[in-house]
Amino acid sequence: MKRRKEHSILSDYTNNSGLKADILPFDIVFHPSWWFKNTGITFDEDFFYHPLKRIESERKMEKELYNRFGMYGLGKDRDKNIPVIGAVHNAAGYFLSELLGCNTGFFEDAPPQVYPAYHEELKIQIGDIFKTPAFKKLYSLLEKLKIRYGYLSGDINWSGILNIALDLQSEKIFMDFFEKPEETKKYFRDIFQVIEKVTTYIQKETGTTSVSVNRVVSHFKKPILLHSECSHVMISVEDYESFLLPFDIEWSRKFRPFGIHYCGADPHRMAKSYAKIPNLDFLDVGWGGDVKSIRKYLPDTFLNIRLSPVEIINQTNEEIRDIIIQLVKDSGNPFLTGVCCINMDDKVEDEKIITILKTVESLRKNYGQNNYFF
Repeated sequence: MKRRKEHSILSDYTNNSGLKADILPFDIVFHPSWWFKNTGITFDEDFFYHPLKRIESERKMEKELYNRFGMYGLGKDRDKNIPVIGAVHNAAGYFLSELLGCNTGFFEDAPPQVYPAYHEELKIQIGDIFKTPAFKKLYSLLEKLKIRYGYLSGDINWSGILNIALDLQSEKIFMDFFEKPEETKKYFRDIFQVIEKVTTYIQKETGTTSVSVNRVVSHFKKPILLHSECSHVMISVEDYESFLLPFDIEWSRKFRPFGIHYCGADPHRMAKSYAKIPNLDFLDVGWGGDVKSIRKYLPDTFLNIRLSPVEIINQTNEEIRDIIIQLVKDSGNPFLTGVCCINMDDKVEDEKIITILKTVESLRKNYGQNNYFF
């Protein structure tokens, strides 16, 4: 049964010239447990730093995606050896924290685990970041890949200011908000500067910074700088505006396109504050977010809708389909909307993934025919 049209004709929408191809770009990312179960890939330290395993693993991932979901465009690089410097098929935000003093654990079927450094002082405890053991390890990988292939691709998840501060300080950082506000702001400025140095270096080498944060950014013509704000669910709107909003504003002016990754369930809580960012081009909208409310505050921002990797396991195909349709409808503009599901583990069935892909493809066709929401 076809539902009645509820939107104006497609020509009334704002076209998005920043997209490479189709409206409603989508992507999926599986948890290491899925890859380990289905391909035998292990996520030890060699996965991230051994040049041969780097290339072989990414190609094996592409091939697996093609074998299962190739009819929807996944796995297009299955026959290529691409010098990908970071895990663009995984959510793995550990490198900047390790660079600044944290230890990291590696596992065969899980992402890297950052162990808090429990620093006592609000001070970056290194000198030249490019001389640290962590960076030298990365540099060695880059040089070996460059010698063999002549170029580099991909990037490394750089996390975000508060995320990294939590790794370095643990929960003490929240007390510092109240006890040492000015010192905390300066500390965040120091982390901000380290992030900028590293991402600038990576972009010069590969052309991108944030495919490893969310693969949907690869569907845009220009590389998006995507700031991860996973930990912002733990702070108030007032604290965000006082301590962290200034950095988002600064980055939005220096680096376009600029985006924010908010994977928590309440991104709508920050929408009014995000509207104060002069150039917020992209927003990762965490599962549970009120997309319609966010769109009111951010009419010109690309909203990337995130599905729940946990709930999808128990949802029926019809429920998944209806959820996607409703969320895209709530976003209000197919040219400024994307869909993704990140970190699905080894319990998810292929049928559920195919439902996501089929629904998005059907939406694309129906929008093109001015026949919205089936």
